[in-house]
Amino acid sequence: MLQNIRDNSTGWISKTIIGLIVVLLSFTGFEAILSSTSNSNNAAKVNGEEITLDALAEAKNLQRRQLIQQFGKDFDTNLIDDGLLTEAALKGLIARKLLEQAADESDFAFSSASIDQFILLAPEFQVDGQFNADRFDQVIRQMGYTRLQFRQMIEQEMRTGQLRAGISGSAFVTEQEAQAFARLERQTRDFAMLTLEPDLAQVSVSDDDVKAYYDEHASEFMTPEQVVVEYIELDKNAFFDQVEVDEADLQDLYQAEIANLAEQRRAAHILIEVSGDVSDEQAHLQAQKIVERLKAGEDFATLAKELSDDMGSAQQGGDLGFAAPGVYEPEFEEVLYALERDQVSEPLRSGYGWHVIKLLDVRPADIPSFASLKEKLTQNLKAQQVEQRFVEAVKDLEGLAYESADLQQPASELNLQVKVSEPFGRDGAEGVFANRQVLEAAFSTEVLEEGANSMAIELDPETSIVLRVKEHKRPEQIAFADLSQDIREQLIAQRAVEQAKAKGEALLSSLKEGKTSVEQAQETVWKVVEAATRDQDGIDPQVLQALFKMPKPEARSAEFAGLNLSSGNYVLLRLTGVNDAATPLSSEELSQYQQILASRTGQVDFNAFMQQLEMDAKVQRY
Repeated sequence: MLQNIRDNSTGWISKTIIGLIVVLLSFTGFEAILSSTSNSNNAAKVNGEEITLDALAEAKNLQRRQLIQQFGKDFDTNLIDDGLLTEAALKGLIARKLLEQAADESDFAFSSASIDQFILLAPEFQVDGQFNADRFDQVIRQMGYTRLQFRQMIEQEMRTGQLRAGISGSAFVTEQEAQAFARLERQTRDFAMLTLEPDLAQVSVSDDDVKAYYDEHASEFMTPEQVVVEYIELDKNAFFDQVEVDEADLQDLYQAEIANLAEQRRAAHILIEVSGDVSDEQAHLQAQKIVERLKAGEDFATLAKELSDDMGSAQQGGDLGFAAPGVYEPEFEEVLYALERDQVSEPLRSGYGWHVIKLLDVRPADIPSFASLKEKLTQNLKAQQVEQRFVEAVKDLEGLAYESADLQQPASELNLQVKVSEPFGRDGAEGVFANRQVLEAAFSTEVLEEGANSMAIELDPETSIVLRVKEHKRPEQIAFADLSQDIREQLIAQRAVEQAKAKGEALLSSLKEGKTSVEQAQETVWKVVEAATRDQDGIDPQVLQALFKMPKPEARSAEFAGLNLSSGNYVLLRLTGVNDAATPLSSEELSQYQQILASRTGQVDFNAFMQQLEMDAKVQRY
């Protein structure tokens, strides 16, 4: 189109049009480039706030760890569809971001003292019942947080939890609603059931039927497609025997290790919060009076129990336990580390009020000797060197495999062994060949059809392999003679189930219409059950579900229904009575039902709240 305009442009109008188009295209292209660049590290934006690819990767890793914890260490997370895992993780991050934004808009907040108290009292950070800074640092490092990041995460969790509790906890259920629910929940039913089992002896299948079924389903009777692959495996652990560490490097690592150690201080405080009822000036004056009373000889712990607004520490006399640098807010910590043992500070202003601080005790830094850490430091240093060598070896393996026509040369140059697999199909096999990435590579066009070596495949952070197809076994038709007996048995079972169903449905219709009496319907084999509950032991859940959906018999003495069970049996149900609970609800039971229903209603309310947030939000996925 542009060329046509250019070829036919003879006047200023045409030239103006061309100029406008060029300008518009340049702006559009520039904006697209900027947009692409600015969002290259983002997975999504929620109302303008970014969710990074790093956050998405961490969320996916967390889901994998949870699955391993749930199903055991042998669970292969590679069997999970990565696209589904990504979608679930991103959906969770978007919901979390929406909840955080809602908490911000609602001005939910927690005091710094509350966060301190949470950290100090958390059992995960305690040793022998006391907060331990080393334990704290160890746990949050494993979680991937710095101290500041962990505090921010805890504050955000507390704020969003407050919002969630405010919505779900506001639901209530009346006594009448609870009574009605309990009436249904405690209801029992009197019934009888007649089970019609498939009778294989009453079914015959001809040779022609078997052959016709085979011919009709010939495409299903094929041998599985399989491959045999050659592969070479690179194991990180094999490099540990190949590296040595230098004593000077160990000394440098030791100095870096002990540099992070510091003394711990045991603080106590009395907090006077600044709130709508207490002004900053009033809180400061009250804190000053506390200091004066302490100087006059009154006991700090007694005053803390009486006056402190930090309810978590007040009952312990204001005692916050031992903590290392970085746990408290900077202004609090600065004053604490300027105190002598048993010294009390002047009033200190923080973001949430006025503190009076007392230093109860000091625990010197426990610096281990070089000898006690040498083995650990050696392993750490070796691990660093091994990691570097392993990364380089993976690159070499991938390059050699790409350049070679087979795996012999890469194996020879890297001193590795070429291994050969057992035949396996697209569904995989045990061990290495259960890995989804391995299966995708083995059956890819490049490897399977073109005979190329695969790229390096990471089985786990410590193992990578390269493979090539040695043998491709294509699907072949299985002979009729090998399958005829299996097909015959399958057809007999199928037709027996169909006969039982047809017989049951005919009998059900006859019972409903009154053409057949219960006595005529094999009274002796009806199984009678009285006062069956919704979770009655010994009764198939499918039967109970159908039973409690049946209407109460009113006009006639019984109601009838029928259903197919997954076992192939057909069951006729005769409902004769619907019974309310014999005893009324106690006040305690009624309260429990109200709590259960209120919890369910609250969760429904919260889900509706989240759905509304999602509907109102502007979400951009990249």
